Amino acid sequence: MADRYLSFTGTAPGRFLSRRLGLPQPAALRRWSPQRPSLDGALLRLTAGKSGLDPDLASVLSRTGLEVAEAVPAPAGALGVAAVVLDASGVRDVDGLGEVHAALHPVVRSVAASGRVVVLGAPLDAGDHHQAAAQQALEGFTRSLGKEIGRGRTVNLVRLTDASAAESTLRFLLSPRSAYVSGQVIHVGADAPTAPTAPTAPGDWDRPLAGRTALVTGGARGIGEAVAETLARDGAHVVVLDVPAAEADARRVAERLGGTALPLDITAADAGERIAAALPDGLDVLIHNAGITRDRRLVNMPAERWGSVLEVNLASVLRTTDALLASGALRRGGRIVATASIAGLAGNAGQTNYGASKAGVAGMVRALAPRALAEHGVTVNAVAPGFIETKMTAAVPLFIREAGRRMNSLAQGGLPVDVAETTAWLAHPASGAVNGQVVRVCGQSLLGA
Repeated sequence: MADRYLSFTGTAPGRFLSRRLGLPQPAALRRWSPQRPSLDGALLRLTAGKSGLDPDLASVLSRTGLEVAEAVPAPAGALGVAAVVLDASGVRDVDGLGEVHAALHPVVRSVAASGRVVVLGAPLDAGDHHQAAAQQALEGFTRSLGKEIGRGRTVNLVRLTDASAAESTLRFLLSPRSAYVSGQVIHVGADAPTAPTAPTAPGDWDRPLAGRTALVTGGARGIGEAVAETLARDGAHVVVLDVPAAEADARRVAERLGGTALPLDITAADAGERIAAALPDGLDVLIHNAGITRDRRLVNMPAERWGSVLEVNLASVLRTTDALLASGALRRGGRIVATASIAGLAGNAGQTNYGASKAGVAGMVRALAPRALAEHGVTVNAVAPGFIETKMTAAVPLFIREAGRRMNSLAQGGLPVDVAETTAWLAHPASGAVNGQVVRVCGQSLLGA
């Protein structure tokens, strides 16, 4: 369903009325397209404290496709810069935080609509509580700036010690692909919750998944279809798995993408074994997208509604993952990306079953990631969508739907492709230093952290 309010506020009368009434003024987001794959303008590089990332950072930023500058280019002053990267990895005390303010205060207005601000931080030093306090302060700063910066701009914090390990992450955050990802803290490399693998630069950054096989559960429609399309765009041979009742849709998607359809009930006890049998040459990317809702308040929720949601959204994910890892069907260097939800992180009335299942996915990711990496060479992460414009959310009552759309820093719902782009970044062969994390795709929803 089209967001008519977003369209209206894009007109002159809409802008006037929304300003006079103090209503949200969402900006149309710039998303990736073949015609415009990069942001327009320069990348402004700033430093607070003494950087420990040179010369790697300069080299990585030069490969983002944006022209790197040390000051706002004079011709771009009116149009704005595409992105700002502030290296705050050397901030170790409160005085260093003053340098953060001094660096960004003069240039925030220069960031173009749908522009990016990326703050680079360092791991918290358990032996230096002043450094830990200053670096933790960057999280509150980043999330607060994200809530006030407006005009479709996003702000994220990346904690790292090695810029070269963060190339896929920086390319993602500094591109139109990350349009609906804001207010996130992403750990890369030595600061990741689990030991990282060495990044593997693809032969072609435009088709990083060429020669790889990716399986998407629930891939016949909605977010799953968008994920399948995006992985295919990036070069993967996509296996579209969905329930037998959706076989026709799964085949339609697979044929369009040059992939393969796999009609299978993911809740079957032997689903993992049947997937392995269908893919004798192995699997490189496993996307757990299949999910259902059966909303009702707990006092009115029968056991069947509870059990069916937990079975599809969590139990099948655990069983299938265990089976594919144990059989070796998921090859070394592989990626597992599961779908959580902000309902599992922040809770949602009428969704105790759904919230429990999605929080369970996050728990699985954090606990499994170190073992999967150590034993199988596979990373495990999750995306946590917020309000995404799908047929399911289109059926939500008007006022609840509008609240879901507006209650985030971007004041609008996301699109399935926003979840797909984030999934593709986590599935990237150069994202081996990102492991055990749950990344929200929610426009920095006001629900939860």
